[in-house]
Amino acid sequence: MNQARSKEHSFPSPIPGVPMLLLGIAAFPLAIYCFVLAIQHGRNGTGDVARFVISGIALILSGILILIGLTLVNPNQSKAVLLFGRYRGTIRSSGFFWVNPFTVRRLVSLRAHNFNSEKLKVNDHGGNPIEIGAVVVWRVRDTAQAIFDVEDFESYVEVQTESALRTLAANHAYDASEEHPDVTSLRGSGEIVAKELMTELTERLAMAGIEVLEARLAHLAYAPEIAGAMLQRQQAQAIIAARTKIVDGAVGMVEMALDRLSQRGVIELDEERKAAMVQNLMVVLCSERGTQPVVNAGTIYP
Repeated sequence: MNQARSKEHSFPSPIPGVPMLLLGIAAFPLAIYCFVLAIQHGRNGTGDVARFVISGIALILSGILILIGLTLVNPNQSKAVLLFGRYRGTIRSSGFFWVNPFTVRRLVSLRAHNFNSEKLKVNDHGGNPIEIGAVVVWRVRDTAQAIFDVEDFESYVEVQTESALRTLAANHAYDASEEHPDVTSLRGSGEIVAKELMTELTERLAMAGIEVLEARLAHLAYAPEIAGAMLQRQQAQAIIAARTKIVDGAVGMVEMALDRLSQRGVIELDEERKAAMVQNLMVVLCSERGTQPVVNAGTIYP
């Protein structure tokens, strides 16, 4: 059975606090005056001494209750008011107010909070162990839900953020594969992953009356036990990509050289000479080190 969610509503017209503060302070001098009158009448044997004593005690108790009922609400903060276990409303307006002194007032900050999660060690979609962490910016949207529907809403944000990160990592690979370069990955699709994380957190934190303002990955790396192997893999992929580009460029240059020699009639090459020239040019263009020229004074052809 699902528990009914609480709902915030405004506290009905809190009384301004300054007049009540003055009234509460004034009660103490009046109480002292009553005690003085009680002493004077007691010495003279006139008047009702008990009446003045009771009045003084009543004024002291009234002053204490008035001062207890004073409450201060700072900007971007709120006070949830409870009376005998019942929720009476939330004061969101900043200022100095007076409420029933028998109420309990719980402070709830409405300011934006930054939560930087710890680095979690999880497995990605491919089963590779990775380290992942996130930064979440959040604030309280509904004070009643934050107080009454969860035990500790700040701890709730931390736990649900870690759970959302584990779910996100399990749904995506750390990096896109060569076979599927367009697949959403944690490293290559930062904006998409951030939106998914924010959507996941918004759904999870709705129960606590929490609004997610921003969520993004703050740390992403392979776990130490496979970081070396993955680095070698990335280096190998980079070397292969670079070599592929070099070879493609060399082939184009050789083709262009043969075409220009043929068009300008500089030299006529048979298939064997073309093959030798192609071989020499490919060695020059694709070699990692600078090539040493060899001067041939004669010819190998009759």
